[in-house]
Amino acid sequence: MVEDFAEFVRMSLPGLLRYGHALTGNPHDAADLVQSVLEKVGSRWHSVLGKGPDPLAYVRRAMANGHVSRWRRLRRENLVADFPDSPARAESDRLEHEPLWQAMRELPPRQRAVVVLRFYEGLSEAEIADSLGVTKGTVKSQNSKAMAALRTKLGWLVEGRD
Repeated sequence: MVEDFAEFVRMSLPGLLRYGHALTGNPHDAADLVQSVLEKVGSRWHSVLGKGPDPLAYVRRAMANGHVSRWRRLRRENLVADFPDSPARAESDRLEHEPLWQAMRELPPRQRAVVVLRFYEGLSEAEIADSLGVTKGTVKSQNSKAMAALRTKLGWLVEGRD
């Protein structure tokens, strides 16, 4: 177990950024999510160490919860009085037009978190349950629903392969 917060960040940051990118759908929101969670965790690092043997699981759970909370807040419509004169140009993500990435973005945040932790980070169902603070049964059901949705959305990609 890593006792020093700076060492924890140094060792975990690349994986946390990948996880955040997969959760949020873009690297900028991922960096914001990771930074906000690490700020909160860093201010109470010693109590986090007392919560269990794996602080990484705690941080992942905090990231998933933070992302779900943010998603719920931003899901509301933002009405504007006037349309802008020119459309805003944002730097595009290189994966933005990939069918799998588009389908992943359409998953609810909790299902996306389960899929990312299972297939991108390679965690077991028990580790995912611990990271997200849910039961193994919830992990299984969320994964099943996510896989069914992805098969439906991406069925055209694999129909010709048999």
